[in-house]
Amino acid sequence: MPNLNVQGVTKRYGKFVAVNNISFDAKPGRILGLLGPNGAGKTTTIRMITFITIPDEGEIRYGESMVGEKSQEKMGYLPEERGLYKKMKVGEQLMYFAELKGMGKAEARDRIRYWLDRFGALEWVGKKTNELSKGMQQKIQFIATILHNPSLLILDEPFGGLDPINAELLQDVIMELKDEGRTILFASHRMEQVEQLCDDICLISKGEIIVKGALSDIKRQFGKNTILMDFEGPDAFLDELVSKGAVRLGSRSTRHAELNLLGGTTPKQILEMALPHVSNITRFELVEPPMREIFVTAVSRQQSQQASTTV
Repeated sequence: MPNLNVQGVTKRYGKFVAVNNISFDAKPGRILGLLGPNGAGKTTTIRMITFITIPDEGEIRYGESMVGEKSQEKMGYLPEERGLYKKMKVGEQLMYFAELKGMGKAEARDRIRYWLDRFGALEWVGKKTNELSKGMQQKIQFIATILHNPSLLILDEPFGGLDPINAELLQDVIMELKDEGRTILFASHRMEQVEQLCDDICLISKGEIIVKGALSDIKRQFGKNTILMDFEGPDAFLDELVSKGAVRLGSRSTRHAELNLLGGTTPKQILEMALPHVSNITRFELVEPPMREIFVTAVSRQQSQQASTTV
């Protein structure tokens, strides 16, 4: 299956530069996480890949050809804003989407039945969309995205509205599609899912790529600067660490903390500060930073650099 290649792409809306000279590749059999804060340029990038809009500069190729109507036939696009018809029955709706992609009725009927059964939704075939919960609608939208067997999948927040059981089922299906050699773009704000699913990362902020590459390589580049700590006793020492600028707290609960080391602080110093305050420490582990911390660090670094150039 072909590569997706985005090369030197820029998109402007008037004087506003939504995407500024970005380049990346998405490869078959791998999942590329397209990440960024709100307004970063992710949606604009996706709209250009799907040929909804056209770049002002640069080019986007799927295989040997520029993206266009032909490549649209090979794509499955799940937008963040859902596009189901509220008064239309599930079976009729899926058949309509399948025929739009050029599928014959017999093949479409078999595939609709297979995927509805796979998602435990055969009994929904005669229900209207507005009779379904958000999670049910999300599953139907996903089925519509993959019915025509696309080689390129673009999934924008695919887990929205799903409970943990159905989220795991959807994740299993996505991994199966990856193992079949499809090219998958995955846009999400949920960093834990990015770490579980993605092979490669492209982080966009203010229209520019600030981090890209294999997830494993990116984690190594940022180094082991995160302590995972489980403890028993009062947690006021965490506030003291933050006030001294020794750490930034990633996550925190009554017995657990994720501490990101700052300003040359060492793990030994953290341990020495914690021991007088807690009754027991059951875990103290130095690890590579989670994707959430990499995201915050990279965006903050870009903002600081831009601020210094405007002073």
